[in-house]
Amino acid sequence: MKYIIKHAPELVTCAGGPKAGKSMSDVGIIHDGAIVIEEGRIVFVGTTQELEKSYPNSEGYEEVDASHSAVLPGFVDSHTHFLFGGYRADEFGWRLKGDSYMSIMERGGGIASSVTATRNASFEELYEAGKKRLDRLASYGVTTVEGKSGYGLDKETEIRQLEVMKQLNKNHPLDIATTFLGPHAVPSAFKGRDREFLDYLIQEVMPEVREKDLAEFADIFTEEGVFTVEDSIYYLEAAKKMGFKLKAHVDEIVDTSGAAMAAQVGCVSADHLLAASNEGLKQMIEKGCVATLLPATAFCLGKPYARAREMIDFGCVVAMATDYNPGSCHTCSIPLMFSLACIYMHMTVEEAVTALTINGAAAICRQDSVGSIEVGKKADLVFLEQPSIQFLPYCTGMNIVERVMKDGEFISLASPYSR
Repeated sequence: MKYIIKHAPELVTCAGGPKAGKSMSDVGIIHDGAIVIEEGRIVFVGTTQELEKSYPNSEGYEEVDASHSAVLPGFVDSHTHFLFGGYRADEFGWRLKGDSYMSIMERGGGIASSVTATRNASFEELYEAGKKRLDRLASYGVTTVEGKSGYGLDKETEIRQLEVMKQLNKNHPLDIATTFLGPHAVPSAFKGRDREFLDYLIQEVMPEVREKDLAEFADIFTEEGVFTVEDSIYYLEAAKKMGFKLKAHVDEIVDTSGAAMAAQVGCVSADHLLAASNEGLKQMIEKGCVATLLPATAFCLGKPYARAREMIDFGCVVAMATDYNPGSCHTCSIPLMFSLACIYMHMTVEEAVTALTINGAAAICRQDSVGSIEVGKKADLVFLEQPSIQFLPYCTGMNIVERVMKDGEFISLASPYSR
């Protein structure tokens, strides 16, 4: 199909590439905006008046009246663990009674609990669960999502998780950027032998991941009681030599100098950063490492939020993602994220939009194809029920996404998807 979209009261382009610091406030709003789409790509962006001069004859195009809708780039959720078996509602109750995330891990809960359930789940069960979760993400306006393995901690299950995501990427309209997170925790079989576990992943698992083209990125959980900075460097350097792009979970609970480590080894993004130091953030800026913040995780854990306001003022490229997972953050609510970002992390609405679009795309190396409304990019669009992006945090926790376009076609937000 070919589309002409016109009369958008706010066409929010987010044009100009990943945005750092103050430039995150420049979302490139065009009033009475218009877009022309051909073969799934954007071929014109401007005002409706400019459109009518350039396209005086709309024959062959389906016209879309967006006169009541703010139109944005499709949201890019650049950090999720959406594919898993089982749930951990009991642990949520434990946390409400005062148990810490790390203490739950120490008693066999946490990631280990999800590992058991995921190992017991079949390909078909994981596929159906993953499909439903992608459907929900799409309903919130997400058009590109990153998905991690990491609930296997063994070869068979890690490969199965990645193969399921590869099949979902073929069949579901959402685009999936896939990440190998084998070192999400140390399994009981390798207790006290962290480096041996990393060698097992590097020598036995990751070569097959590369051979089957199952993951673009390699990630590791760098945290006190999980993997040290030294072990993380060892793993990430090996992953880099194998051709993986790099990511890292860092400084979520305590400052381990993980942010500096991620910058030094060349990570595309460093994620969480609740306890990151100013020096670590400075090194991330110097190396062009995206700071991916996960406000819903801090909310669910009852932790202080990452210092988004300071990071932006420092000059960081700040992205934002859901961290959708079965334990520490069992939500993929984009509306919740906007409210948390603006109310508690002191981001402007424009900065939050940038973080969830073009900067999110940069966090998964997709900035050349998605994340903004520019000529040549994929026609991935979100149409709001309201005329302005100011309604995103104002409609607190409410989903105001009316329509979603992926690759130049409107997708159903209610029925099962097919491609």
